[in-house]
Amino acid sequence: QVQLVESGGGSVQPGGSLRLACAASRSIFRPNAMGWYRQAPGKQRELVAGISIAGSTKYADSVKGRFTISRDYAKNTVYLQMNGLKPEDTAIYYCNSDPARDGWGQGTQVTVSS
Repeated sequence: QVQLVESGGGSVQPGGSLRLACAASRSIFRPNAMGWYRQAPGKQRELVAGISIAGSTKYADSVKGRFTISRDYAKNTVYLQMNGLKPEDTAIYYCNSDPARDGWGQGTQVTVSS
């Protein structure tokens, strides 16, 4: 059974930082590229960062230079380091394979406001 458990969200002021973590089941983590997605109120879910099995990364233009994705094979965990947070980064953040498959975790809320 695929499991995705996101954590690390919270409320921060603009310019602040957060580090998200996603504990994934081995069956999805090991053989797949992984990604962090987000969904803001009234908007579609979007991919913000992806990392291949070999560690190559990609980012949405809106987060490039501020977010860093990484993965730890020993822990089957994907991380998203978010720096320089902006109000427009407010959303629920999810992880999944890239491309995403059916079955999402509960996500973790990130709120950026002054």
